[in-house]
Amino acid sequence: MTIVVTGAAGFIGSNIVKALNARGETDILAVDNLTRGDKFVNLVDCEISDYLDKQDFINLIGSGDFDGEIRAILHQGACSDTMNHDGKYMMENNYQYTLELFEFCQAEEVPLLYASSAATYGKGSVFKEERQHEGPLNVYGYSKFLFDQVLRRRMREGLTAQVAGFRYFNVYGPQEQHKGRMASVAFHNFNQYRDTGKVKLFGGYDGYADGTQSRDFVSVEDVVKVNLYFLDNPEQNGIFNLGSGRAQPFNDVAVATVNACRRHEGKPALTLAELVQQGILEYIDFPEALKGKYQSFTQADIGKLREAGYGDAMLSVEQGVDRYVDWLMSR
Repeated sequence: MTIVVTGAAGFIGSNIVKALNARGETDILAVDNLTRGDKFVNLVDCEISDYLDKQDFINLIGSGDFDGEIRAILHQGACSDTMNHDGKYMMENNYQYTLELFEFCQAEEVPLLYASSAATYGKGSVFKEERQHEGPLNVYGYSKFLFDQVLRRRMREGLTAQVAGFRYFNVYGPQEQHKGRMASVAFHNFNQYRDTGKVKLFGGYDGYADGTQSRDFVSVEDVVKVNLYFLDNPEQNGIFNLGSGRAQPFNDVAVATVNACRRHEGKPALTLAELVQQGILEYIDFPEALKGKYQSFTQADIGKLREAGYGDAMLSVEQGVDRYVDWLMSR
């Protein structure tokens, strides 16, 4: 029986495929949209049984070609550009696509693990998987929120197979290079430092001092481990925050990134104050385009994830970024 990974050539999807391969799984159907062909590099060192374009996959699902053939679907395929305001495109790619896979999986009694997002919380200050804390600020967040609402209704009615949605917080790590402006802060900090010897962060805004806006940064290594834990535990259903459970300022990411690079250069680590004093870390004016649409603070409440039995410690920014820079330097 085949495991399907959608968004398989993307950031999280390709890391999941690699992790499945590490377990000896190679009967994997990779589904993606390779209109942007450069994403193929993420699958070069993966073992898959077949590749299908997203639309072909949807058509074959609808025509019954995969009935009885699929073991589980790990659905990572979506438009992840939070600044894309094309609502029709976003709802087709993120909401309708997920809904079609959900209906198929329920009819076929196939587990579905899917990517939701911390964007469902908007500017809220409590990041707990409950309706009163949710209020997306953009159509991307709304597209994720809307399917989460569908799942809640259907859970009350009764499911025929596992469905678990993961509200990813700020994920960083290997194989995100194709994401452009939507790549992680660590990725951009690394490239800025390598290109110019400096790193730039947003200055003060929303009551926060320079570089102190804080997010829950989670390594893709932990994201993959959680997905596989749920694949192994099909009795677990629901919507789960997937973050590190801690908020760290953007300054921490910059310091970790620069010092990991300096380690490769044979140079000593520097403190935040030293980086600023030496002009290695600079602050720029907060962009007008992001004002009112920006999450200045996120921190996943991962209590529900722990209650589901996932007990592994999550990597800190210092640990995860250090490993990520090692990977980037090896390219």
